This record gives sequence, C-alpha cells and structure tokens, in this order.
Amino acid sequence: MPNSTARRAGRREWTSFVVLLLPLLLVSMDVSVLYFAIPQVTRELDPSSTQQLWIFDIYAFALAGLLITMGSLGDRIGRRRLLLVGATAFGVASVGAAYAQNAEMLIAARALLGIGGATLMPSTLALVRNMFQDDKQRSQAIGIWSGAMAGGIALGSVMSGVMLNHFWWGSVFLINVPAMLLLLVLVPVLVPEFKAPAPGRFDLLSVPLSMGAVLPVVYGLKEIAAEGFSPAMALCIAAGLIVGALFVRRQRTRPDAMISRDLFQGRVFGSGIALNTIAAFAIMGSAYFTTQYLQSVLGMGTMEAALWSLAPSLAVGAAAPVGTALARRTDRAYVIAGGFVAAAAGYALLSLTGTDSLWILLAGAAVIGCGIVTVMALVSDMALAGAPAEKAGSAAALLETGQEFGGALGMAVLGSLGTAVYRHDIAGSAPTGLPADSLDSVRETLGGAAVVAGRLPGRPGEALLDAAREAFVHGMQFAAVGGAVLLVAAAVLAAALLRRTSTDEEPAPAGKPAPEPVTAS
Repeated sequence: MPNSTARRAGRREWTSFVVLLLPLLLVSMDVSVLYFAIPQVTRELDPSSTQQLWIFDIYAFALAGLLITMGSLGDRIGRRRLLLVGATAFGVASVGAAYAQNAEMLIAARALLGIGGATLMPSTLALVRNMFQDDKQRSQAIGIWSGAMAGGIALGSVMSGVMLNHFWWGSVFLINVPAMLLLLVLVPVLVPEFKAPAPGRFDLLSVPLSMGAVLPVVYGLKEIAAEGFSPAMALCIAAGLIVGALFVRRQRTRPDAMISRDLFQGRVFGSGIALNTIAAFAIMGSAYFTTQYLQSVLGMGTMEAALWSLAPSLAVGAAAPVGTALARRTDRAYVIAGGFVAAAAGYALLSLTGTDSLWILLAGAAVIGCGIVTVMALVSDMALAGAPAEKAGSAAALLETGQEFGGALGMAVLGSLGTAVYRHDIAGSAPTGLPADSLDSVRETLGGAAVVAGRLPGRPGEALLDAAREAFVHGMQFAAVGGAVLLVAAAVLAAALLRRTSTDEEPAPAGKPAPEPVTAS
C-alpha cells in the first residue's frame, strides 16, 4: 500500500529540486560539449594525438572512478555540503579549461571537472531521495531527473555548436560558471542538509581500490569500442575485475565499509543496479551507431547532425513522467518490462534502416530513448526507495557507476559486433591496387573509407564510399538485432525479479526512517 504517512513535499522542496537540476544538466552536458570545439582546440593548443584522446576521456574517467567515493563521502559529511564543494570545483575548473594555455593545462582542468562532477551527480539524486518522502512525489521527481540527464547529453553538443558560432572555444566551458554561481547562492538558502546520523569512519583504503576496480574496466571497454579487441585491453579489464573482487571482499568484512551491506539485504536494490546497467548498455550502444549514421552515412555536418539528434529528445522528455504514472496504476515490474520491450522495438526499427533512412533512424532512436528513460526512472526510484535513507548517497553513486559500466559495455559489445560485420563486408568490396595504408583505413572504419574515397577520382571513389556505407549499415543492422534480443531478455528478467515486489512490500533494509534535515537553511 502507498506510503500515506510520509510528509509531502511543498513549494520549497520543488523549488529546491529545480535548483538541483542545474548541476545535473551541466555535468551531463560536459560529456559532449567538446564535440564541436576540438578542431579549434587543436589549432590553438596543438595537442598530440594521445593528448587529444585524454582531453576527451579524462572527464569521464575521473567521473566514473570517483562516484562511489563521493557518494559515501556525502553520506558522512552531508550531501548539501559536498554539492557546494563540487559546484565550487566545477566552476573553478571551467574557468581553468576555458583559459587553458596548453594541452596539459586543459587535461588537468578536465580532470578537475570530472572530480567535481563525481560530487554533483550522487549528491543531487540523494538529496532528491531525502526531500521527497512521499512515494508519488519521489517517483515524479526521479522521472524528471532521469529525463533531464538524458536531455543534457544531447543538448551539450548543440550548445557547443551555438557558442562556437559566436565565441572562441573556451566559451563552451564558461557557460558553466554563471550556473554554478547561482547554485552556490541558492542551495544554502533552499536545500536542507542531510547526512547519516552515525556514519562511522571513512575507509581511505577503499578509495584507491574502488578507482582501481572501475577505471581499468571502463578504459578497456572504451578502447575496445574505439579500436577493436586487443590482448592489452583484455588484460586491463581483467586487472580491474581482480581489484574489484578485492574491493568487494573488503566491503563485506569491514564494519565501516564504504558500501553498506544493508543496501543489498533486499533484492530490489541489486536488481535495480543490474537493470539500470542493461538500460545504459542499450542507450549508449544505439548512440554509437546513430551519431555515425547521421554524419558518415547521410553526410551531415556536425551541427546539422547534432540538431537532428535532438529530435528524439522531444518524445523522450515525456516518457519518464508517463511511465511513473502507469507504475502507480499497475505493478511497476510490468511497466519496467514494457520499457525494455519498447526499447527492443526501437532496435528492431534500426535493423530496418538502409543507407537513406533518416526518419526510420530517428523513430528508432526515439522509441529506444522512451523505453530506456522509463526503465531508468523506475528502477532508480525503486532502488533508492529500497535503500536506507541514510545511505542514499552511496546508493545513488552505485546506480550511476552501473550506468558508466553499462554505457561503456554497450559501445564495446555492439560496436565490436557492427565493426566485425563491416570489416567482413568491406573486405570483398574494397578496390584492388590501393596502397597498404589506404587499404587498412578502408577496412578499419567508415570514416577511414570516406577519407580514402575522397582521394579517388570519379566513379571509383563513389563506388568505394557506397560500399563502405552499405557495409556500415549492415553492421548496424546486425548489432540492432543483437540489442533487441538482449532487451527482450531484460524484459523477462525484470518481470521475474520485480513481480509483486515494491518498495512498500520490501522496506529499506535498515528499517530506519528518512533522516531529518540537519538544517533547513
């Protein structure tokens, strides 16, 4: 039965929630804000190819590696306090990135941005969990939160293009500063402080262990997605898994563990992490293909492709609120399973694309996004409600870390499947007589084939580009079928794990009420 005794949130809490959406949007936007800026950055700072990769990747690595640490730290020192520290770091790092004088300075600033982001993400979600104690209101808030996070990633690349049309490349970072200043002013006034009443000591040794578990796995998966399988990356992932096993063992044996065992006493929280990871796998796996399709198959410029990629977000924005409304009227296990089935249907649409199928592609991306955002909103709400309120920061951090793993795994697995089909097809289509380096480029990626085709005169260049596009689309079709099968299996798994299970039937394991605000000012 619904939680009728919980205090309902009023205007103050909803105003605070709107303020908390600011850091969420900015952190998710910073994932993609450099997409258009990198040519100008290259001209101004002249980074090496390795430095350019780190300019892109260090933000995501710092974010992923520190989520667990920052979630646990917020439980101990206060989620609002950690949010303010993170906002300050994020603002300072944004200024440093905007005015970076060399590649090393930009890499360092991007790393600090990732550290700041790791404090902001779990803090905002944990504060939402604490402020909204009524089940219906909390579900609505987390649904909006999930939609804002998905929209921020798409908005980042478009905002970057708009800023670069009028200002220099550093402006893509300076847009963070006014929002962070506003956050520093409003949060102490509007957002109450929450922290665990008896948090225990902070386990310092678990910090490097958690980073050593997360970073090698995420790095290895991203490299496999970008460059293909290699023994070195397999060893990197294996090393991360070994450190992860040591980290889990430490958490199971220490009374002051960074991750409380109470979180996993019920099946809701663990199931939520697993399903959220699968959802992230699906959304990032589809994005890997759709962005390349718009630019390399349809030949759009980056700004045009970014604008078209926003179109599915119009439908996605309404998906989570609709899903939460349905979940109040029926067993939410079936709504979550339905979200996975909808996403599988979106992948089925992607499997029907040809080399000139913009509207099918956009429809497929929209259906995938609607299904996955619905799943993420509902499983996040279930997992957080099923966790002890005093451990909300750790719970939010684990959910978000699962998303990082799932996203990297989706790009690696589906990307590798598509690449394998592409290489098989193009091997029989590439023209003979090409230099070895050009032939390698053709067989490696569609982008490489497009560069080589541009050097060939007339019909041979057109034939090569057509063949490469056909091979890429064929690979995307195979990957889409694989994604659809996985999501149908996830729907069955969700129904089996969560059927007749709700946060009311399976209360927070610690059996404690939500902590009262430490201060309301």
